Amino acid sequence: MDIAVTILVKNGERKLREVLSSLANFKEVLLYDTGSTDQTLEIGKSFSNVTIVERLFTGFGPDHNKAASLAKHDWILSLDSDEVLSVALAEEILSLSLDPTCVYSLPFENYYRGKKIRYCGWYPERHVRLYNKKTTQFDNAYLHERIQTGNLKEVALKKPLYHYSYDSISDFLVKMERYSSLFAQQYKGKRQASPWTAWIHGMGAFCKSYFLKKGFLGGYEGFLISSYNAHTAFYKYLKLYEANLLEKK
Repeated sequence: MDIAVTILVKNGERKLREVLSSLANFKEVLLYDTGSTDQTLEIGKSFSNVTIVERLFTGFGPDHNKAASLAKHDWILSLDSDEVLSVALAEEILSLSLDPTCVYSLPFENYYRGKKIRYCGWYPERHVRLYNKKTTQFDNAYLHERIQTGNLKEVALKKPLYHYSYDSISDFLVKMERYSSLFAQQYKGKRQASPWTAWIHGMGAFCKSYFLKKGFLGGYEGFLISSYNAHTAFYKYLKLYEANLLEKK
């Protein structure tokens, strides 16, 4: 059964070539670009099984669904531009007898600067990424979108997906800036926030990551990731506080 791979991307040149190379045996790969200014489009054009669509960003959930609607096939494998299928996972997916009453989850291995991270909630991690678009779709969340599983049965695949979301501290800072702004956009006028609640969320995020999820066992990387989680939570709610103030004017 044919599967279309959809990838939302903006300035994803860092890992995109590796991602697309891991998809060589998939006949249809749809690259849904939302405004890249780096070499993303040139990389995409160098792969014969890749179709590029350029659109404005309207939110992660809606854009995933738009990408799926443009795909020729009903079965959708949804990836990000820093997620690489292992050879074994690609073979496992392509060998499946797919059932439209099921969704399929993939086990993630998360890396920082080439090192597999086993703490801070980064491991174990699993996400539903393979589904039939006639049966379900992503929710409409602007941020932190999910495939709606409802009464569908989840089938857990065994082979790993390699997630290379961060190669440097700068990657953390860029993602923190973008996601905290998107969070404020999504929840302005809907959630309350203040400098005090921002501080509480930041401290809570650090303690959860460093202590409850055993980041302290991860050495430098565990401390760095826990600190990133804390700062992201802090600035999410601080930006929401300012967005709410502007909303009231």
